[in-house]
Amino acid sequence: MSTRHEFGAFTLEVRDDGVGIVTFWRPPVNAVSISVYEDIGRFADHVTGDQRIKVLVITAPDEARAWCGGADLHEFKGMTMERRKERYAFINEQLPRFHQIDRPMIAAIRHPAVGVGVMLAGMCDLRVASEDARFACPEVDYGLIGGSAGLFATLRMPEAKVREMVYTGRAFTARELESTGFFNYVVPRAAVLPIALDMAAHIARKPMPALRARKLASLMWEGSEWMDAYLEAQELSYALIESPESSAAVLAALERGKKRPKA
Repeated sequence: MSTRHEFGAFTLEVRDDGVGIVTFWRPPVNAVSISVYEDIGRFADHVTGDQRIKVLVITAPDEARAWCGGADLHEFKGMTMERRKERYAFINEQLPRFHQIDRPMIAAIRHPAVGVGVMLAGMCDLRVASEDARFACPEVDYGLIGGSAGLFATLRMPEAKVREMVYTGRAFTARELESTGFFNYVVPRAAVLPIALDMAAHIARKPMPALRARKLASLMWEGSEWMDAYLEAQELSYALIESPESSAAVLAALERGKKRPKA
């Protein structure tokens, strides 16, 4: 038996063994809009108050084109510095709520993770990825800068690879990034969810007080430095958002999306 809860773009299925399966589904590419950030906050608050949940597995449906396709570029059309600041102010209330969920979280990634998707994966405790799943921090392609570098540094990813990702914006497969230590397992796509669920079931057999204490201890060990770096990157982005280069890049990306065949 299991129970289901809906939080906009997220469905939470809670199994009797304490494993919570979170499915992110916002067709076509699981882009993160302001409404999705709101959903993240509501979902995080529910998990914190639900004593049945001992561990979470975060996934996307088989038919999804992305595990998380990054920021919804439609919301960037005509973006001004003032609107950007308002957007960031709201986002900065939601992301910490996700990061501070006091249960272990496992990212089961079978599809691309882009921009904030890479960041959400990094906020999870454990990561199982399909060997062909692609990971990209493409903000530079839109005349902007992303805030993932500080989190990568906290996770001890090699600095040279981090800089290659954020300077080039290109996508890397999980197999190409395997040596960075970002993943627990890099496996064929069909094995991702079974391995993640097996890990979750093993963790769920542990005492809840110990799991929560261990998660909180991990959060304290990480410290706030990466979030400080993330906020500083936002400050640098404010002036970029109104540039002609950024506006043109966003519109070009949206036009490419219109021409892309439907999955």
